[in-house]
Amino acid sequence: MIKNGLTILLGCLLLCSCDLLNHKDEGIVVARVNDTYLYKQDVVDYLQDFTNDQDSMVLVTNFINQWATKQLLLEGSKRNILREDQRTFDELAEDYKINLYTSSYKEALVSKRLDTVITDQEAQEFYNANKQNFNLNEGLLKLRYIQIADDYNNKKQLQEYFIRFNEEDKYILDSLKFQFKKYFLNDSVWVKKSVVVNSVHPINPANADNLLKKTNFIQLRDSLGLYLISVRETLSRKQTAPIEYVRPTINQIIKNKRKLELVKQLEKEIKDDAIKNNKFEIYD
Repeated sequence: MIKNGLTILLGCLLLCSCDLLNHKDEGIVVARVNDTYLYKQDVVDYLQDFTNDQDSMVLVTNFINQWATKQLLLEGSKRNILREDQRTFDELAEDYKINLYTSSYKEALVSKRLDTVITDQEAQEFYNANKQNFNLNEGLLKLRYIQIADDYNNKKQLQEYFIRFNEEDKYILDSLKFQFKKYFLNDSVWVKKSVVVNSVHPINPANADNLLKKTNFIQLRDSLGLYLISVRETLSRKQTAPIEYVRPTINQIIKNKRKLELVKQLEKEIKDDAIKNNKFEIYD
């Protein structure tokens, strides 16, 4: 158990360093590097992240050694690094600390007040105003396909369901999909052409444009089986992406814009409130 191991090890350390026990009344000291001290509570806090089945003696020893090494390196750096560089490092560290605190605080404030709901009308208006920024980098397809074994029974009936594809056919195909090697039956969703090429083995970059055209039905075969494919719609590279395809991107852009505006508003409110309550003033 970690707690038992910790008690034993810290007990041994304390017996060897009794003169440090009352240092500054800040707690029980377990190690020292010059005028810098490591306290028992620091070690206890460190061990909270580990499970009880780990070797607590090894963990504690490693932690103390790592702490001491860092302190010795820090002291060595202060002796050997120019004062000007040290000031620069301290300023950078302070700026980083301030940014961490203020960013966390602003995130908490924004999360309480940010409206994350994007209406269809908002999305459509943004899309209409920025269509030139939504050109496709690659072709898109709306299609459905099924891969079955070459000796699949009732291929003719399956083909009828697949081609006709009415509501009853969709239900039947959904009930049969455990028999398929691969399938994609949601032909109302835009899919990248590269995804189809990677999924349907008889199709490759060289023949994709020729095979993946708008068509009611094509049938392909290779050593892995038989493929039934129907392409409903196609869009080529550099054409404007449909709004349903870029809607997640539009939503994120609008949210980010709202967030930036809200941050500016919050910063102004905080400053105005500080001025009102005499917490902030600028002297002439």
